[in-house]
Amino acid sequence: MTVLELRDVHRTHGSGEAAVHALRGVSIAVQPGELVAVMGPSGSGKSTLLNLAGGLDAPSTGEVFVEGTAISQLSRRSLAALRRRAIGYVFQDLNLLPSLTAIENVALPLELDGVSVRKARAVAAKALEDVAIPELAARFPDEMSGGQQQRVAIARAVVGERRLVLADEPTGALDSQTGESVLRLLRARCDAGAAGVLVTHDARHAGWADRVIFLRDGLVVDASGPLPEAEDLLEAAQ
Repeated sequence: MTVLELRDVHRTHGSGEAAVHALRGVSIAVQPGELVAVMGPSGSGKSTLLNLAGGLDAPSTGEVFVEGTAISQLSRRSLAALRRRAIGYVFQDLNLLPSLTAIENVALPLELDGVSVRKARAVAAKALEDVAIPELAARFPDEMSGGQQQRVAIARAVVGERRLVLADEPTGALDSQTGESVLRLLRARCDAGAAGVLVTHDARHAGWADRVIFLRDGLVVDASGPLPEAEDLLEAAQ
């Protein structure tokens, strides 16, 4: 079953002469085991696409499906449950809760979904180990560097059995070596059966994907497999 599908999705902010057309008739599908990179210049609609894919925003027209379920048909409670159980996010601004430790931040989605604290913390500890920061489990976000906070956010996104992982520039605060380890983790989750969508400006990072989608002015202008000339395609989309 297709994990994520956007079907003729439009997203317009505002109205009249002030209207901003963030997405214009975008249709994509992401299969289990597939990592799709989304590239394009600033303002092309990349983050809007990610927000719609995760149910954080609603399309003006068109439909978003997660595992065959139309998001627009879900109640607020059902949508919240879907996001907790099936969708992992890595936001540009991380969205870590400052009053929780690293392990508490990572375990929170599981605990909210009814997993016992003991089991949730054990799974969270493994996720922190996977991103190479198990020693930071008891630290609060303001006691960590930006790169360390980024890795906590990534651990939270992949914890448990998330079937869809959405990452908005997940390596932005990381050095190149750590960034590569994060991309390797995201790739491994997809190889294990999850679907992933990676928004990135870096063609080297897009090289980890099975497919690259290029956006410009809210339109898909190219969709290809991983290509060595990804840099050239990105320049052409600008």
